[in-house]
Amino acid sequence: MPAKLVQTNNTPFNRIPVDTVTIDIIESALRNARFEMDTVLFRTAMSPGIREQHDSFPMIANSDGKMVVGQFGSFIHGFMNGIDETIEEGDVFFTSDPYSVNGAISHANDWLLLMPVFKDGRLVAWAAQFGHMTDVGGKVPGSLPTDARQIYEEGIVVPPLKIYRKGELQKELLRVILHQCRLPHWNLSDFNAIIAALRTAALRCVEIADRFGDNVFYSAMEEMLDRNKRAMRELIRRNVPEKRSSFEDYICDDGMGMGPYRIACSMWREGDKCIFDFTGTDPQSISSINFLLNEEMFKMFAGIYMIMVFDPQIMFNDGFYELMEVRIPSATLLKPLKPAALSCRTHALGRIFDILGGLLGQGNPDFMCGAGFSDSPHLMYSGYDKNGEWFQLFQITFGGIPGKPFGDGPDGHSLWPSFTNVPNEFLESYFPLRIETYETLADTGGAGKFRGGNGLRIAYRFLEPGEISIHDDRWLTYPWGVNGGEPGARSKKTLVRVDGSQELLPSKIDHVKVEAGDVLLADTWGGGGCGDPFERDIEAVRFDVEAGLVTIEGARRFGVVMKDDSTVDVAATEALRKELIAARPQKKLFDRGFDTIEELKSRCVAETGLQPPSAPRFMKTQVSYLPTN
Repeated sequence: MPAKLVQTNNTPFNRIPVDTVTIDIIESALRNARFEMDTVLFRTAMSPGIREQHDSFPMIANSDGKMVVGQFGSFIHGFMNGIDETIEEGDVFFTSDPYSVNGAISHANDWLLLMPVFKDGRLVAWAAQFGHMTDVGGKVPGSLPTDARQIYEEGIVVPPLKIYRKGELQKELLRVILHQCRLPHWNLSDFNAIIAALRTAALRCVEIADRFGDNVFYSAMEEMLDRNKRAMRELIRRNVPEKRSSFEDYICDDGMGMGPYRIACSMWREGDKCIFDFTGTDPQSISSINFLLNEEMFKMFAGIYMIMVFDPQIMFNDGFYELMEVRIPSATLLKPLKPAALSCRTHALGRIFDILGGLLGQGNPDFMCGAGFSDSPHLMYSGYDKNGEWFQLFQITFGGIPGKPFGDGPDGHSLWPSFTNVPNEFLESYFPLRIETYETLADTGGAGKFRGGNGLRIAYRFLEPGEISIHDDRWLTYPWGVNGGEPGARSKKTLVRVDGSQELLPSKIDHVKVEAGDVLLADTWGGGGCGDPFERDIEAVRFDVEAGLVTIEGARRFGVVMKDDSTVDVAATEALRKELIAARPQKKLFDRGFDTIEELKSRCVAETGLQPPSAPRFMKTQVSYLPTN
């Protein structure tokens, strides 16, 4: 039963004409309010994942629940249709259950809070934000078990509920939730920080409505949605062909020795509508790599990708949603049935962006990008320090962004534009470890006219005994290159014991015991290259060698011969490029670094040192035997 709105003033808003300048002022004010939400959160949260890394996503929506500024798109309509409650002034809603909101949040670590914004007895807007909690209980520290088979192994899962009722905190309810977590003081601080951010957004919305008038505020937000729709309609018409194009990519393994898993998608245009169809995606996994993909969230992913590639001046919001249709078959990797585990969903979530690039680039190859750092690899480190105090680290690592038709991919960057690195000084101050190396790995970006960004190497020296967990991918498949560009390098994790022995770790593993003095070498993957490497500007190659981004030997991938003094041997370069161009096969639109999965697996041990995964085993029947709410 859907939630019921309770207002003391039921006068409807009137949509009135608003001049462009006023709309721009209100849009800028709302955008500033959205960034102010971040500022409040980052200054008051305790967990480094939110405070330092910025693993949180704010949103301001209109009274109908459509996002006007934010990042992940609106989930309010679906949320409110799934909760039998009233919506009253002073209420705050809370959930961490992906299945209750059709994947608006993607795992139990994400705590989502929504606040209705009232003014003079009427609902004028919504403020919402979710953030990743370092721990919510479950079978492993960090609550992200690689071998979970059901979501109930991944920590406390909070159904949609009111955590504030008419302005009053439901303290006993919150106490029960916090009691399930290993770091309740962090969770409480982060919870309160999100509440403060929501209140900030609500205050700013009321101030804007006071300044311009309620009807102007309402009408301006409607026009912001409408002009986004008009702009996106043009992008879709120009860049999405009516002819069906298809693309697929892979999750290397599932943490249980099986893989790869295929994610397939087709795209075409019908009139002004862009259709995405994920038919052909593998069935849901018995492990935790499933990703419950919300259709509205995917529309935002696709819209943001198109805007950033084709016209970055467009302000993205929910206005264009009816111009896209997303079809995801049930009981697949991207639409698992409850109670399938979801804690390792980050790999499929990130791989969606590579698939979008592969699809949209086929419609307009001049804008095609390679595959990049399509993931958010995690490191967890926990134990008791010398004083008997529990410590627990959750960190996201960065890698190479793909080469683009208009420039190189950044080195050592995040999948999410707003994420930042946790400063090494912070890590060393608050956790028993030392960062002995933090550097880009030369030659790990794919060669191309515009090279892919390099991956990173981080060397963690652990100072106390404990356990580590790793979530990673792209150790088997490569980040592919496009339009003649070459693939980027794979990821790798090596544990160097204090006695000098080395252990090559799998990409997804829990309960790895470490002792004081052990060092983890965490190598992330590079981005795919874009365009013919032999068309790369020679001066750009010389600069990369001088900057340590490309080695002298690696410069030969671009057909450039460097002298020992790091200057270019022009004559030798011209000769080498002619030789390599004559000898190479036809340039590939997509260079995956392999032709078939079977061939890739046959090379696995020799190239990675790890055994290849076996073919996935799927459940013969999938039954959602528990209610979703």
